[in-house]
Amino acid sequence: MKKIVNLFLISAFLLACMPVNSQDLKFGHINSQELLTAMPESDSAQARIEKLAGDYEQQLEEMRVELNKKYDDYLTNRDNYTDLIRQTKEADITEMQQRIANFEQVAQQDLQSQQQRLLQPILEKANNAIKEVAEQNGFVYVFDVSRGNPVYFSEKSTDILPLVRTKLGL
Repeated sequence: MKKIVNLFLISAFLLACMPVNSQDLKFGHINSQELLTAMPESDSAQARIEKLAGDYEQQLEEMRVELNKKYDDYLTNRDNYTDLIRQTKEADITEMQQRIANFEQVAQQDLQSQQQRLLQPILEKANNAIKEVAEQNGFVYVFDVSRGNPVYFSEKSTDILPLVRTKLGL
């Protein structure tokens, strides 16, 4: 009988504590894209990526101009070429087309790699600031609303963007 009473008291105590704990949960939300846009490091990283993309585009344009010259020359003079010269010119044009396609692919991969390399420290800085603000203010969960519209979030959910901006000095 004593065990049943003790079990009942423990159960009643746990049940009484549960609603109190669930009411203490704090939820926050942030638009991380808005935060990243506000960070000055993002502007300089984006400028470097755009410059690199411009350099690659300029190189591609020069290669295309050279290819067009060779192709136009080939079309103009192909009737005057011997079979050997014609085959050599055709092979040269085909090889140049392949070089351009390869350069385009490698340039795209390099741009993605550079973008990831430049943005990684910025993302880490933003995530660390979000984590610190969440811990300092007792948030249990922080949802990123920039990654899709949440189905619902209550007014009880706090927008922590102003707190994170303050933390980062923005």
